[in-house]
Amino acid sequence: MNTAAIREQILCAQEHEADTGLLARQLETKLPHLHTAIRVPEEDHSKNLVMTRFVSAYIDQVPALLEAANEVAREAGIESQITPVLKIAEQFFVQPPAVMNGHVGLEGLLDEAYLAHRLVEEVNDLYIKHFNQPLIPLDTTVANVIAHHLIGETFANQLDEVVHHAVDCMLDDECFTLESVEAYRDKLTSPDTGAAWKRWPCLSKQLGVGLNL
Repeated sequence: MNTAAIREQILCAQEHEADTGLLARQLETKLPHLHTAIRVPEEDHSKNLVMTRFVSAYIDQVPALLEAANEVAREAGIESQITPVLKIAEQFFVQPPAVMNGHVGLEGLLDEAYLAHRLVEEVNDLYIKHFNQPLIPLDTTVANVIAHHLIGETFANQLDEVVHHAVDCMLDDECFTLESVEAYRDKLTSPDTGAAWKRWPCLSKQLGVGLNL
Protein backbone atom coordinates (compact mmCIF):
# COMPACT_ATOMS: atom_id res chain seq x y z
CA MET A 1 0.00 0.00 0.00
CA ASN A 2 1.49 3.33 -1.09
CA THR A 3 -0.28 5.39 1.55
CA ALA A 4 2.63 7.84 1.68
CA ALA A 5 1.43 9.27 -1.64
CA ILE A 6 -2.08 9.64 -0.25
CA ARG A 7 -0.78 11.41 2.85
CA GLU A 8 1.20 13.79 0.63
CA GLN A 9 -1.94 14.63 -1.35
CA ILE A 10 -3.88 15.23 1.83
CA LEU A 11 -1.16 17.53 3.18
CA CYS A 12 -1.19 19.54 -0.06
CA ALA A 13 -4.99 19.80 0.09
CA GLN A 14 -4.87 20.96 3.72
CA GLU A 15 -2.32 23.63 2.76
CA HIS A 16 -4.57 24.65 -0.13
CA GLU A 17 -7.50 25.01 2.28
CA ALA A 18 -5.39 27.04 4.72
CA ASP A 19 -4.49 29.42 1.88
CA THR A 20 -7.89 29.66 0.21
CA GLY A 21 -10.61 28.64 2.68
CA LEU A 22 -12.39 27.16 -0.37
CA LEU A 23 -13.98 24.20 1.41
CA ALA A 24 -15.21 26.32 4.31
CA ARG A 25 -16.88 28.75 1.89
CA GLN A 26 -18.48 25.93 -0.07
CA LEU A 27 -19.78 24.27 3.09
CA GLU A 28 -21.22 27.58 4.26
CA THR A 29 -23.41 27.69 1.16
CA LYS A 30 -24.47 24.06 1.67
CA LEU A 31 -25.36 24.27 5.37
CA PRO A 32 -28.86 25.75 4.87
CA HIS A 33 -29.65 22.92 2.45
CA LEU A 34 -28.31 19.95 4.42
CA HIS A 35 -30.66 17.00 4.79
CA THR A 36 -32.85 17.45 7.85
CA ALA A 37 -31.58 14.13 9.24
CA ILE A 38 -28.04 15.52 9.67
CA ARG A 39 -27.60 16.83 13.20
CA VAL A 40 -25.04 19.58 13.83
CA PRO A 41 -24.61 22.00 16.77
CA GLU A 42 -27.34 24.59 17.07
CA GLU A 43 -25.07 27.62 17.15
CA ASP A 44 -24.83 29.02 13.62
CA HIS A 45 -21.26 30.24 14.12
CA SER A 46 -20.04 26.73 14.97
CA LYS A 47 -21.86 24.71 12.30
CA ASN A 48 -19.48 25.55 9.50
CA LEU A 49 -16.43 24.94 11.70
CA VAL A 50 -17.75 21.54 12.80
CA MET A 51 -18.55 20.45 9.26
CA THR A 52 -15.15 21.64 7.99
CA ARG A 53 -13.45 19.65 10.74
CA PHE A 54 -15.60 16.63 9.90
CA VAL A 55 -14.58 16.71 6.23
CA SER A 56 -10.90 17.21 7.08
CA ALA A 57 -10.91 14.32 9.58
CA TYR A 58 -12.90 12.07 7.21
CA ILE A 59 -10.23 12.60 4.56
CA ASP A 60 -7.29 12.41 6.97
CA GLN A 61 -8.47 9.00 8.23
CA VAL A 62 -8.15 7.24 4.87
CA PRO A 63 -4.43 6.24 4.79
CA ALA A 64 -4.44 4.68 8.26
CA LEU A 65 -7.81 3.04 7.53
CA LEU A 66 -6.44 1.35 4.42
CA GLU A 67 -3.27 0.29 6.24
CA ALA A 68 -5.28 -1.23 9.09
CA ALA A 69 -7.67 -2.97 6.67
CA ASN A 70 -4.70 -4.42 4.82
CA GLU A 71 -3.15 -5.63 8.07
CA VAL A 72 -6.40 -7.30 9.17
CA ALA A 73 -6.65 -8.99 5.76
CA ARG A 74 -3.05 -10.22 6.07
CA GLU A 75 -3.69 -11.67 9.51
CA ALA A 76 -6.85 -13.33 8.17
CA GLY A 77 -4.92 -15.00 5.37
CA ILE A 78 -6.98 -13.23 2.69
CA GLU A 79 -4.49 -10.54 1.73
CA SER A 80 -4.38 -11.74 -1.88
CA GLN A 81 -8.14 -11.19 -2.18
CA ILE A 82 -8.55 -7.94 -0.22
CA THR A 83 -5.35 -6.02 -1.03
CA PRO A 84 -6.25 -5.58 -4.73
CA VAL A 85 -9.58 -4.06 -3.66
CA LEU A 86 -7.84 -1.70 -1.25
CA LYS A 87 -5.39 -0.84 -4.03
CA ILE A 88 -8.37 0.47 -5.98
CA ALA A 89 -9.09 2.90 -3.13
CA GLU A 90 -5.43 3.95 -3.29
CA GLN A 91 -5.76 4.51 -7.04
CA PHE A 92 -8.79 6.72 -6.46
CA PHE A 93 -6.33 9.17 -4.89
CA VAL A 94 -3.32 8.63 -7.15
CA GLN A 95 -5.30 8.51 -10.39
CA PRO A 96 -8.85 9.76 -9.74
CA PRO A 97 -11.61 8.58 -12.11
CA ALA A 98 -12.47 10.97 -14.93
CA VAL A 99 -15.75 11.75 -13.19
CA MET A 100 -13.72 13.78 -10.66
CA ASN A 101 -12.02 16.09 -13.13
CA GLY A 102 -11.98 19.71 -11.96
CA HIS A 103 -12.34 18.93 -8.26
CA VAL A 104 -9.51 20.45 -6.21
CA GLY A 105 -8.34 20.82 -2.62
CA LEU A 106 -10.17 19.22 0.27
CA GLU A 107 -13.42 19.32 -1.70
CA GLY A 108 -11.86 17.10 -4.35
CA LEU A 109 -10.36 14.75 -1.77
CA LEU A 110 -13.75 14.45 -0.08
CA ASP A 111 -14.93 12.65 -3.21
CA GLU A 112 -11.90 10.36 -3.18
CA ALA A 113 -12.14 9.75 0.57
CA TYR A 114 -15.81 8.84 0.12
CA LEU A 115 -14.83 6.26 -2.49
CA ALA A 116 -12.20 4.77 -0.16
CA HIS A 117 -14.49 4.68 2.89
CA ARG A 118 -17.33 3.21 0.86
CA LEU A 119 -15.04 0.57 -0.62
CA VAL A 120 -14.01 -0.58 2.85
CA GLU A 121 -17.66 -0.48 3.92
CA GLU A 122 -18.68 -2.68 0.97
CA VAL A 123 -15.94 -5.22 1.79
CA ASN A 124 -17.16 -5.25 5.37
CA ASP A 125 -20.76 -5.79 4.23
CA LEU A 126 -19.66 -8.79 2.17
CA TYR A 127 -18.14 -10.40 5.24
CA ILE A 128 -21.26 -9.72 7.25
CA LYS A 129 -23.21 -11.45 4.45
CA HIS A 130 -20.98 -14.52 4.47
CA PHE A 131 -20.01 -14.75 8.15
CA ASN A 132 -22.91 -12.97 9.87
CA GLN A 133 -20.40 -10.66 11.50
CA PRO A 134 -17.92 -8.10 10.20
CA LEU A 135 -14.33 -8.81 9.28
CA ILE A 136 -13.61 -5.23 10.30
CA PRO A 137 -15.46 -4.09 13.44
CA LEU A 138 -15.80 -0.54 12.19
CA ASP A 139 -19.05 1.22 11.34
CA THR A 140 -18.57 4.15 8.99
CA THR A 141 -22.19 4.17 7.86
CA VAL A 142 -23.17 7.45 9.52
CA ALA A 143 -20.03 9.26 8.40
CA ASN A 144 -20.52 7.98 4.86
CA VAL A 145 -24.17 9.08 4.78
CA ILE A 146 -23.14 12.57 5.90
CA ALA A 147 -20.37 12.69 3.28
CA HIS A 148 -22.89 11.48 0.68
CA HIS A 149 -25.16 14.45 1.43
CA LEU A 150 -22.26 16.91 1.41
CA ILE A 151 -21.11 15.67 -1.99
CA GLY A 152 -24.62 15.81 -3.38
CA GLU A 153 -27.09 13.06 -4.22
CA THR A 154 -26.48 12.86 -7.97
CA PHE A 155 -22.68 12.83 -7.92
CA ALA A 156 -22.45 10.66 -4.78
CA ASN A 157 -24.66 8.08 -6.50
CA GLN A 158 -22.20 8.06 -9.42
CA LEU A 159 -19.36 7.43 -6.97
CA ASP A 160 -21.35 4.59 -5.40
CA GLU A 161 -21.62 2.99 -8.82
CA VAL A 162 -17.82 3.19 -9.19
CA VAL A 163 -17.47 1.39 -5.84
CA HIS A 164 -20.02 -1.30 -6.68
CA HIS A 165 -18.35 -1.97 -10.02
CA ALA A 166 -14.92 -2.27 -8.38
CA VAL A 167 -16.14 -4.72 -5.72
CA ASP A 168 -18.16 -6.80 -8.19
CA CYS A 169 -15.10 -7.15 -10.42
CA MET A 170 -12.68 -8.09 -7.64
CA LEU A 171 -14.64 -10.15 -5.10
CA ASP A 172 -17.09 -13.00 -5.64
CA ASP A 173 -18.52 -15.87 -3.61
CA GLU A 174 -15.52 -18.08 -4.43
CA CYS A 175 -13.30 -15.76 -2.38
CA PHE A 176 -15.18 -16.89 0.71
CA THR A 177 -14.66 -20.63 0.20
CA LEU A 178 -10.88 -20.57 0.58
CA GLU A 179 -9.33 -22.59 3.42
CA SER A 180 -7.64 -19.47 4.77
CA VAL A 181 -11.01 -17.75 5.03
CA GLU A 182 -12.58 -20.74 6.73
CA ALA A 183 -9.71 -20.83 9.22
CA TYR A 184 -10.23 -17.17 9.95
CA ARG A 185 -13.91 -17.74 10.69
CA ASP A 186 -12.94 -19.14 14.09
CA LYS A 187 -10.88 -16.05 14.84
CA LEU A 188 -13.91 -13.83 14.38
CA THR A 189 -15.22 -14.94 17.78
CA SER A 190 -11.90 -14.30 19.52
CA PRO A 191 -11.74 -11.33 21.92
CA ASP A 192 -8.47 -10.40 20.23
CA THR A 193 -10.15 -9.88 16.88
CA GLY A 194 -10.54 -6.23 16.05
CA ALA A 195 -7.88 -5.05 18.49
CA ALA A 196 -6.31 -3.04 15.69
CA TRP A 197 -9.62 -1.26 15.19
CA LYS A 198 -10.27 -0.10 18.75
CA ARG A 199 -8.78 3.26 17.88
CA TRP A 200 -11.54 3.86 15.34
CA PRO A 201 -14.51 5.23 17.32
CA CYS A 202 -17.42 6.61 15.35
CA LEU A 203 -16.00 9.62 13.49
CA SER A 204 -19.28 11.48 13.34
CA LYS A 205 -19.80 11.21 17.11
CA GLN A 206 -16.26 12.39 17.77
CA LEU A 207 -16.91 15.57 15.82
CA GLY A 208 -20.42 16.31 17.05
CA VAL A 209 -22.16 15.43 13.78
CA GLY A 210 -24.81 12.76 13.57
CA LEU A 211 -28.10 11.59 12.08
CA ASN A 212 -31.58 11.83 13.49
CA LEU A 213 -32.90 8.35 12.70
